[in-house]
Amino acid sequence: MVDTKILAQERTKLFKDIFDGEIPRRVPINVNFPIEFCIQYAGEDLAEAQWNTSMLEKIFEKICNDFVSDIVPVQVFRFPSYYKILGARNFVMSSSGFLQHPEINGLEAEEYDEFIESPYNCILEKILPRIYTELNTSLAERSLVMAKAFKAFYDEFNYVNMLYEKLIKKYGYSTKGNVDGFVEAPFDFMSDQLRGFKGITGDIRRRADKVAAACEAVTPLLIKAGVPASPSKYGGTFIPLHMAPYIRTKDFEKLYWPTFKKEIEELAAAGQPSWLFVENDWTRYVDYLYELPENTRMWFEYGDPKFIKEKLGKKHILTGFYPISILKTGTKQQCVDKAKELIDILAPGGKYMFGFDKSIITADSVKIENLQAVLEYVAENTDY
Repeated sequence: MVDTKILAQERTKLFKDIFDGEIPRRVPINVNFPIEFCIQYAGEDLAEAQWNTSMLEKIFEKICNDFVSDIVPVQVFRFPSYYKILGARNFVMSSSGFLQHPEINGLEAEEYDEFIESPYNCILEKILPRIYTELNTSLAERSLVMAKAFKAFYDEFNYVNMLYEKLIKKYGYSTKGNVDGFVEAPFDFMSDQLRGFKGITGDIRRRADKVAAACEAVTPLLIKAGVPASPSKYGGTFIPLHMAPYIRTKDFEKLYWPTFKKEIEELAAAGQPSWLFVENDWTRYVDYLYELPENTRMWFEYGDPKFIKEKLGKKHILTGFYPISILKTGTKQQCVDKAKELIDILAPGGKYMFGFDKSIITADSVKIENLQAVLEYVAENTDY
């Protein structure tokens, strides 16, 4: 019988070694599955289980029993309850049960100056009531709505965190290697929630100086949001990087990079590393990424792993690259061979955690037997 306390200590040491700059006993597996995958895999109704969170314990148990990982293999970012209370326009549950992020516009082009002068006040007084329709009311009613939404938020995540702790104890997962914060790069924040993709691309051409000033103005708020109550070099604030691959390099240099770099540096100075999801292809920006504080965690979606390992692998911690598409189309042996190929490239010298190129959102997007075979191979065959 496995001693789960010892197993948890061994798994935790894998990640601590990585974050301490030591070569671990073997490659740690940093894989967890979004709630949508978990619910579908367990054969439950997607919408019902996100509303009735008492169903999650049984669902999560099945994931833990059927898939190998060194961290809790389940992940919840959002629940529909508080978005419903707020009348959210930015996250809306579809008829299929997926929370979707429609293109929205919370800030008008002519309001840049107001935003630059006081981002916090502008967000509270203008942007939030536009994004969340139930806040577009009197101050008294708005306060009640916010109180209900925050109550729902904390109820949902206190319950999920209790489940995480229970699963860690029962299955012996690492207590390190998970993210413990979430924020966006300033330019992504402006484009994702405030101006929308269409709005920001027009702003780059018509009012680039305003965009740069807005990014500067909002950066202190985002830094504050990204530092948890107890920063730790073994933690990580998750930052999904969205817009950089879609803009010109000269616009990246002027509008994206300065405030993004400042944000990462300030988080590091506070004792909190950043965990970047390097979305799409950042190959032309690799030299910029090298400049970030040492041991920044970088989860790559695309790019040449050999090139990126050579450029970044001695300073930063890498994960990702494994294409989940092959888990759907390949044979079991092809999937295992791909894992071996990437491990041979990325594992030497340490500073590597095994992970996929993106989250596996739906259960039918992969062949389950291939997924299981890859995870088992990494757990059993990657000793240094």
